[in-house]
Amino acid sequence: MAGLVPWLDYASVLVFALTGALVASRAQLDLVGFIFFATLTGIGGGTVRDLVLGRDPVFWVQRPELILLTTGAAVVVFFTAHLFESRYNLIVWLDAFALAVAVPAGVGLALETGASPVVVVAMGVVTGTFGGLIRDVVGNELPMVLKQKELYVTATFGGAVIAVALIGVGMPRPVALIFCGIVVIALRAGSLLLGWSLPTYKARPPRR
Repeated sequence: MAGLVPWLDYASVLVFALTGALVASRAQLDLVGFIFFATLTGIGGGTVRDLVLGRDPVFWVQRPELILLTTGAAVVVFFTAHLFESRYNLIVWLDAFALAVAVPAGVGLALETGASPVVVVAMGVVTGTFGGLIRDVVGNELPMVLKQKELYVTATFGGAVIAVALIGVGMPRPVALIFCGIVVIALRAGSLLLGWSLPTYKARPPRR
């Protein structure tokens, strides 16, 4: 676990940074804007997680090379974004893969702190969703977490719950985190490709 979680953080930061840079490309920003969006998105979820868990310093202060990683991702996207016909579709799928890595990272780190199962699940959800939420809000786009008839937060919650449940029945933590990522990407992909969704609230006339 001690070696796995940092690598999950690296992977999630990289992929989320790519999505942030792609949002910057849709807004036609300059290179500094690309770096800003990539870094904000890449470290956003993990920063909120660490602050809630009281970790000092937060993960990217302890590992400043992560900022170089987000900067590198921004530079690459700045010079290559024009090659993709549909940048929005690329953002959606990269975001889905980032969720599948970030949620296990959040779950794994929370487990290392000895947090309760409820907090572990919450940290998995926070790590997976907050980077993309910040990206979309700052980029003036409808946040993916709020889109109707799509599984997003549900996918992160399902993956985190599966991890906690598997660990509870004795599965080794690294294996449980792998299953966590599989569940997250399966639910998110099923929503995007097959239209999986939860029932939505429908207003009804008040009773007299």
